[in-house]
Amino acid sequence: MADKVEFELVSPEKLLVSQPVDMVVVPGGEGNFGVLAGHAPMITTVRPGVIDIFEGDRIVDRIFVAGGFAEVTETRCTVLAEQATNLSELDRAAVEQEVKDTGEDVDDAKTDGDRALAEGRLAIARAKLEAITGATAH
Repeated sequence: MADKVEFELVSPEKLLVSQPVDMVVVPGGEGNFGVLAGHAPMITTVRPGVIDIFEGDRIVDRIFVAGGFAEVTETRCTVLAEQATNLSELDRAAVEQEVKDTGEDVDDAKTDGDRALAEGRLAIARAKLEAITGATAH
């Protein structure tokens, strides 16, 4: 078991994943990072993107996260995600509509604050679409 890392993914709604894995790749604020057993401790931001969970040398699960924070120790990786959805559950047409709608929200924003909130939602929607597009390209 020493060659595994305990991975936990938590969203505001629930604990989504809690299992030992060979490796997990997280979309960090400064770029993707892989976590193996024995990783140096760190805390970092998570940007919108896909978490890849590995067993051996293959990806066994892909989960879209809309941002958050990650804490890594030598034996554990915990991601606290703002929202998380299994990549296979995302509907391309619905996400494309979300990108269109949130783009309109940005255009219609009356205040800088409303515009900033809408731009944040648009960035997440675009990251979802990119994740779906990338997943179908594999």
